[in-house]
This record gives sequence, structure tokens and C-alpha cells, in this order.
Amino acid sequence: MITLVTGGARSGKSSFAESLYKDKKDVVYIATSKVEDSEMEERVKHHQNSRPKEWRTFEGNYCLEKAIGAEKNYLLDCITVLTSNIMFDISKDEDSIDFNLQKEIEDRVVLEIKILIDEIRKRNYNLVLVTNEVGYSIVPEHHISRAFRDIQGRVNQRIASLSDEVHLICCGIPVKIK
Repeated sequence: MITLVTGGARSGKSSFAESLYKDKKDVVYIATSKVEDSEMEERVKHHQNSRPKEWRTFEGNYCLEKAIGAEKNYLLDCITVLTSNIMFDISKDEDSIDFNLQKEIEDRVVLEIKILIDEIRKRNYNLVLVTNEVGYSIVPEHHISRAFRDIQGRVNQRIASLSDEVHLICCGIPVKIK
């Protein structure tokens, strides 16, 4: 089963995603964050403290299928951070990301997720993916921010089409939309 969980910032996405495995001990948490400052370190610690100690953690943004082991349940949190990391790896110090580069970034993110999904399906395991719905806000002023918003929106659409279920979390309330 492939489940996508989406919603806005601090909407309760991660808590809901983790609750899907509340009685499971054979879970691998795939963490995509890079700790580069104290604020991100605090966020990561908060997430670590919210999940069971028995869960194994795999950290990475590439070759996510390497997280797969004997455990049957996987939770990737989150695709938005994965997209951001891959976007900046590919675009480096560019001031502008043209549509061809946006497509390259989008395709790379989707490929990383698709390879993971294919391996999970092949083994008949479960995967919960967490992502942010970034298009509900104002149009960003800066080009890079607009490019990111557009890439993430298209990535979310493509991942939702690969998922068996999709849940939108709004104000802590999950709504099944697929």
C-alpha cells in the first residue's frame, strides 16, 4: 500500500502519517532533512522524539531504495525537503531556474520516489509519503521560490497518481481524497 499524506505547514501531516503505523514496530523512517543550522536541528529532534524508539531511521535524498530491509513498513518525511535538496543540488547557485531545468529537477525527484515505490510494491510492503501542499498561499515574490512552488506542485501531482491513497490534512483533521 502506497499512501500519500499532504497538507500545509504544521497541519498535522507527520503526526497523522506516524499514526498509520502506531501499532507497528517494524518501521523504517526515511528522513530527508539536512541539519545545517540550530533551527533545523531542533526540528529534527522534535520529529525524532515523536516517533517510537524501535523504528529504524534512514537518512538520505538519493538511492532511497537502500532504506529497504526486512521491515515491512516505511515512512518518508518529507518529499518537500527532498525536492528542495535535489533542486539546490542540481541548480547550485543559479539565480534563475528555466523551465528545462525545472523539468530536470522534477523528473529527478519523481524518479527517486518511483524507484522506492517500485521496490516497495515488488516486496508487498507499505509506504507512507509526507509532502507539503505549497500552492495554497500567496504567489512568492522571488523567482527561485516560484520555481520551487511549481516544481513541488507537479511532483505532488505525479506522486499522487502513483499512490493508492491520498490524505489531505487540514487543521489536524485528515480528509481522504483518494
